Amino acid sequence: MADTYVRHVELLGFEKRFYPSQHYVYMILVKWSDQSEKLIYRRYPEIHTFHKTLKEMFPIEAGDIDAKDRIIPSLPAPKWLDSQRTTETRQGTLAEYCRSLLNLPPKISRCQLVRSFFKVRPEDETPPAPHPFKRNETYVMTRDRVRTTTSEITGPIMLDSYRVIANYSKSSKYELNLKAGDLVDIVEKSPNGWWFCQHETQRGWAPAAYLEPLDGPDESEEPEPNYAGELYKTTKAYKAVEGDELTLEVGETIEVIHKLLDGWWVVRKGEETGYYPSMFLCRTGQKKEVEAEKAVVRRETPPPRRSTIRNAQSIHTKGRQRISQDTYRRQSRRFLQQRGRLPSQPRKNSRAALVEKNGDTAPSKDEERKTPVIPPRPSQELIMERCTENTRKRISIHAN
Repeated sequence: MADTYVRHVELLGFEKRFYPSQHYVYMILVKWSDQSEKLIYRRYPEIHTFHKTLKEMFPIEAGDIDAKDRIIPSLPAPKWLDSQRTTETRQGTLAEYCRSLLNLPPKISRCQLVRSFFKVRPEDETPPAPHPFKRNETYVMTRDRVRTTTSEITGPIMLDSYRVIANYSKSSKYELNLKAGDLVDIVEKSPNGWWFCQHETQRGWAPAAYLEPLDGPDESEEPEPNYAGELYKTTKAYKAVEGDELTLEVGETIEVIHKLLDGWWVVRKGEETGYYPSMFLCRTGQKKEVEAEKAVVRRETPPPRRSTIRNAQSIHTKGRQRISQDTYRRQSRRFLQQRGRLPSQPRKNSRAALVEKNGDTAPSKDEERKTPVIPPRPSQELIMERCTENTRKRISIHAN
């Protein structure tokens, strides 16, 4: 069996630690060829030592014999004393170095030295004891600014804290065991519904459905439904377990109309809508988009849904505002009819339907103008859905 190799490296940011003395470590998410992923911590001096050793192993590719043959990227030497400013400004250079390193020929990018350096260490999984009075400060690097060489961070960014609503037992060594009431810090929110969390000294993946924000039951980052739809293709078959899910085979083209943070997206197939695990979907279209989807590490099983969790203990009096599948289908059908993708049908309570039911002759145009059809009153759920966020908050305040 071939040795696993590093497939992707992503610089997440850095930590300012105070034990045993103040120092900085970079947080690096390493994705391996066997679909596993690990979070490791490395100080810049040891990264530069690795770089020098790599140049010694490959002197031709390092340009030591002829500068024209150099393909190994450069990396500035560490300063005598690291500060927060230098740690910040070095992130862009370090992220570009990691990308260039993995793009080198396999004899370099997959050599034993590279594999050993990015391999998880015991101290990565069990960090040193925290300072008795000071808490580690985490600085997260924004993804859309990874390629810049200037400072991306103006101050400490504390990770979002979430509360666990029910006990969860991990099914693999890469996950976390959770207990109801625990507070966890979110390092990364993956679109497949598995979030990388930190609880005290433990780190690992946890299903987003078991976590709730502290300030309210709803996710502020969750987008609104997009009934225009985005074309996706199924990469793995899934048989519906709940009544509001869809059963699809491999290779089917569907439309995603609502991307939810728990990893279960609302998709449309014809006129039918339902939940489907996002980890079994791949965007169709340009080649670049497809390659970007391949970079996401996909698990074998989708995360659990909130509706399947028993004994959930939320601190919020009101639950999440969820849109029913009936509303999704109704709004989707209305959108498709407006775009001419579906033939419009007369309403069941319209005058034309009543005339047809009673067997009377159709009224004249003058009669139709004199007696306009009164549309049905929309449901409370539909009214709340169309309201703005501020209006919904005011209504909930008055209701209490």
